[in-house]
Amino acid sequence: MKKNVIVGQSGGPTAVINASLYGVVYEALNREETLGTVYGMINGIEGFLSDQIMDMKPLELSGELELIKTTPGSYLGSCRYKLPENLNDEIYPKLFEKFATYNIGYFFYIGGNDSMDTVSKLSRYASQISSDIHFIGIPKTIDNDLVLTDHTPGFGSAAKYVASTVREITIDASVYDNTKSVTIIEIMGRHAGWLTASSVLARKFEGDNPVLIYLPEVAFDQEAFIEKVKIALETTSNLVVCISEGINDGNGTFICELASDVGVDTFGHKMLTGSGKYLENLVKERLGVKVRSIELNVCQRCSSSMISKMDQKEAIASGAYGVKCALEGETGKMIAFHRTNTNSAGTSTSMDHYQIDYVTEDVNLICNQEKTVPLEWITHDGSDIGPEFLSYAQPLIQGEVTVPTENGIPKFAYRKSLMPL
Repeated sequence: MKKNVIVGQSGGPTAVINASLYGVVYEALNREETLGTVYGMINGIEGFLSDQIMDMKPLELSGELELIKTTPGSYLGSCRYKLPENLNDEIYPKLFEKFATYNIGYFFYIGGNDSMDTVSKLSRYASQISSDIHFIGIPKTIDNDLVLTDHTPGFGSAAKYVASTVREITIDASVYDNTKSVTIIEIMGRHAGWLTASSVLARKFEGDNPVLIYLPEVAFDQEAFIEKVKIALETTSNLVVCISEGINDGNGTFICELASDVGVDTFGHKMLTGSGKYLENLVKERLGVKVRSIELNVCQRCSSSMISKMDQKEAIASGAYGVKCALEGETGKMIAFHRTNTNSAGTSTSMDHYQIDYVTEDVNLICNQEKTVPLEWITHDGSDIGPEFLSYAQPLIQGEVTVPTENGIPKFAYRKSLMPL
């Protein structure tokens, strides 16, 4: 009897999380001789607990599946649901009873660190009860902070968006050159500054804006910051500064906490916002120059306008490769990228010869870990980014994707209803 497939999405969306979904679904639907029904979980594992699933086959028949590739957000819906640490919790037998009800043999979860935690727990419980269900994690995160992989789907498109938007803001800031001004751009990144580092890609020449870039990997010193801004304004009248939302004092206090209370999400992560506004007020008070802060907010993570063709290609391939690996018997693994043409620093030797291998890594070694920007890539006492990052990131933002349009605006796939069971 053929076993069925189920796939879900979890955590924050990206511009290509649906491309990974496409990769899983397309590959699984084309294995009809081996696989049965391909189900999608509505709102991840949390929705599955409430029997919210849909049959993905009609999407292929209607042509909707092709639209998913360029649709932002999470087509199936997402969740931030943390499974209990104790594998003896009653939720695990309940989940596996549901897997049995739907004859699930293959489980794919597209997400970041917390999603890999879910894959880890389910695969470990399956091992305990000798279940033959295969659990595979498909990586996703704009933060690019998953370990044991060169990078993650979603980062390339977000980096492309950040670099492009920062360049646009820089041009706008330079329109009026008769007064000194400072523009502070706040970019996502709690503990890892990969996305903020991508703002360096906006520079057209050495010394160009953004002149100052601050990541959370290095302790942020307010006095040193004010002094650097003061010095930079002597040569750059319209100064642009990029900061990570998670810049901190090196002792556990986020800069945004100095301005307001910070809440936490269901995983205990602090919900950060306001670092840019705090520094805006600080610069205004200390230097008396015209200053504004801009928070790129959700557009940086899932805008369809700047999808990197390379990112989309790798996202689709990672989903398809996950199906292949599961059918070959792998479980408790995450699909990872290994860059094959690197030098001793681990960066690409040539953008024209960029290559990766798709491999699997033990998900138990990935979940609850965090990959940060190497300190040797951060220069000028924590206020700039070195050339190693450029070599690393430039191949990931290459190529444009044409998004289908209808009546002059993007045409996206929309989930209309649940599958009748």
